[in-house]
Amino acid sequence: MSINSVAVFCGSQQGNNPLFAKHAFRLGHLIAVKRITLVYGGGNKGLMGIIANAVLEKNGKVVGIIPKILTNREHHHSGISELHEVADMHTRKRMLYEMCDAAIILPGGYGTMDELFEILTWNQLAIHDKKIFILNSGGFYDHLILHLQNMEKESFLYHKLVDKLSVIASPDELII
Repeated sequence: MSINSVAVFCGSQQGNNPLFAKHAFRLGHLIAVKRITLVYGGGNKGLMGIIANAVLEKNGKVVGIIPKILTNREHHHSGISELHEVADMHTRKRMLYEMCDAAIILPGGYGTMDELFEILTWNQLAIHDKKIFILNSGGFYDHLILHLQNMEKESFLYHKLVDKLSVIASPDELII
């Protein structure tokens, strides 16, 4: 399967570890150099803003999807290739999934977790079969990965975790 667009789910804040921003920036450059379209939440703050700006810096294409309720909170990005303002979060997530061929999860908060688990669930239910990567910058997702492995060990998953999710420690490990 050819990957022409990738959805990136990440925080609208940068977090405390400078590695998070460094990895978002590097990932943005890699996406642009590979001529892959970035599809993301449409914000201009935090890791979202960093990755979008990094793609743009290398003349890549960036498509943002932001619900009206977040246009002020996440400060929608006015310099990207396309910005879709949608009615609600559900529409945002549906569009993100429809427009991407794969997904990459960077550090983030509740929204990022919501997006990760929904896309994993959709994979499990065969609604789609898109590649999902977790960029585990600085071990940010170590505890979550252990929990997911425990879910598998306790037979709560229908497929092997490694068949549905790839974990990478740095952007340069990404193979798409």
